Amino acid sequence: MLYFFKILLPVCMPVVAVLALWQFVAMWNSYFDAMIYLNSASKQPLQLVLRSILIQSQPESGMIADIQSTAERAKMAELLKYATIIISSLPLLVMYPFFQKYFDAGIMAGSIKG
Repeated sequence: MLYFFKILLPVCMPVVAVLALWQFVAMWNSYFDAMIYLNSASKQPLQLVLRSILIQSQPESGMIADIQSTAERAKMAELLKYATIIISSLPLLVMYPFFQKYFDAGIMAGSIKG
């Protein structure tokens, strides 16, 4: 057990960190399971809400008649879409610097020859 915690785990930590980050990103981006199994809109994850916002912000063909209000609605829809994308990516952007040292350690360990 001492061998595991003192030698093996520190050597494998970059691999464990990369796999943990990949798994988090995969779970964070998975919306298809929730789209299949959840019927209630109040229980939808952020990715499904973002998907519905992106789909709803597409211009409709009947909106062409009133150009001014269509332009205003399109501008607000674009702002809402981009703000939601930025907010939904914040947890990954916050988490990445904490894993950066493990990425650097893994790259350096793989590049040293001796």
